[in-house]
Amino acid sequence: MSPRSETDLHVVRVVAETDEVRSFVLAAESGEELPQWGPGAHIDLHLPGGRTRQYSLCGDPGDRRQWRIAVLREPAGRGGSRYLHDEVTTASRLRVGMPRNNFPLIDAPRYRFVAGGIGITPLLPMIAAVAAAGAPWTLHYGGRTRAGMAFADELTGHGDRVRLYPQDRCGLIPLPEVFGSDDAAIYCCGPEPLLQAAERQQRARGTGSLHLERFQPADVVADPAANGAFEVELRYAGTVVQVAAGQSVLSALQRAGVDVPSSCEEGTCGSCETTVLDGEVDHRDSVLNDEERAAGHTMMLCVSRARSPRLVLDL
Repeated sequence: MSPRSETDLHVVRVVAETDEVRSFVLAAESGEELPQWGPGAHIDLHLPGGRTRQYSLCGDPGDRRQWRIAVLREPAGRGGSRYLHDEVTTASRLRVGMPRNNFPLIDAPRYRFVAGGIGITPLLPMIAAVAAAGAPWTLHYGGRTRAGMAFADELTGHGDRVRLYPQDRCGLIPLPEVFGSDDAAIYCCGPEPLLQAAERQQRARGTGSLHLERFQPADVVADPAANGAFEVELRYAGTVVQVAAGQSVLSALQRAGVDVPSSCEEGTCGSCETTVLDGEVDHRDSVLNDEERAAGHTMMLCVSRARSPRLVLDL
C-alpha cells in the first residue's frame, strides 16, 4: 500500500470479545499489505458526522494483511463506540488513518504490564514482542468482573506470568506489590484513576521507568498567565499568526489557512505535535513526559499555549 495519511479498509471480521467489547479486523479490499506498525501504535477511525476516534492496534505487527482493534461500548460517550457496535458489520468500510505511536516499547531488562479494562489493548502486542524475545515480564490485568475482561482467555496461555484481578472477587490491582523496587519498565494503560495511582507509585519507587497511555485527557495544571493572547511565527512560511485568548494555536492556524494535521483536539493522540524553534510552551497535553516538556522541543497545537509573547514553530 502506498504511503498516505488515510485509506479505506474493509471490516473482515467482528468478534464479541465480551458483552461490552467487540474487536474489528480490518484489511485492504485488494488484499495488499498495510503499512508497518509497532507495539503501542494506534490508528484514527474517521466516522460519520465528522467524528474521529483513536483505537490501539492490538493484533500481530508481523501480519501485514490485517489490523485488529477493540472497542468498548460506552453508552455515555460521544457516539463513536455506539456507532461501531451498532452499525459496523463485515460488509462495512471504514476510513482509517495511518498508525502513529506515542507509546513505544523500549528496551529494558524486564517488564511489567498493568492494564485496567480496555487498557489491555495496546499491551497485547507488547506482551507478544517481549515474550518472543525471551525477556522477563508479567501482566497485571484488572477489570470489574472476569467475564468482562477482554482477551483474558487469549492471555492465559502465558501461565502464571498473567495475573488477573476481577474487582468483584480480588479488589484493585496491588500496585505497591506490582511496582516493587527494581529497574523494570512498567507499561500501564487504563482509566484515569489507575494511571494517577501508577504515577504516585512510580514517584515512591524512584527507579525503573513508567510509561502511560491515556484514552482521555489528563488533569493538567495550566499556567493562568498563559491564557492570554500571543503570536506564533511560522519560520518557513514566513508569516506571523495571532492567537487570541481562549483560542487554540491549532484553531488560529486553521483560520489563517494553514493546513496542519489534527485529530482528537484534546491533547491525547499526538497528531498535531509540532517542533518549537523558540519560545516557552505551557504544555497542556497528555502525550509528552516530564523530560520532553522540560526540553520544550515540541508542543501539541490543539491544547498547549505560550508562556512567552511569541512562539516560533517549524512550519
